[in-house]
Amino acid sequence: MEPRDISCFDDIKALVDSFYGKVREDTLLGPVFGGVIRDRWPDHLGKMYRFWQTVLLGERTYGGSPFLPHLKLPVSSEHFDRWKQLFHRTVDEHFRGPKADEAKWRADRMAEMFEFKIDHYRRGHKEPLI
Repeated sequence: MEPRDISCFDDIKALVDSFYGKVREDTLLGPVFGGVIRDRWPDHLGKMYRFWQTVLLGERTYGGSPFLPHLKLPVSSEHFDRWKQLFHRTVDEHFRGPKADEAKWRADRMAEMFEFKIDHYRRGHKEPLI
């Protein structure tokens, strides 16, 4: 069956579930995410469904600030590179089309922005860029 584009909530759910399944099993990312999320995976996944539903489908279901929970994570550019790699692989395994391309583009921009802001904070700036 030829992959189709991301078009509905069920597609978002499949993408998020598959991606975070890979993250949880990853030797680099798994301990970081697991150390923070612990047994609250259903809550985290719910937030991620709403986030990507808002970003990709334009359905305003997420109203949080995604950066601040990531500010003090023990991550480096290696972690962001792996995150992007797993995200791209997951999208490509399940979807093809303009929304799938947009998902990868947005994930890359978000990872780059988070990495920049975390680096800014670590360089001694008292207030994080929000």
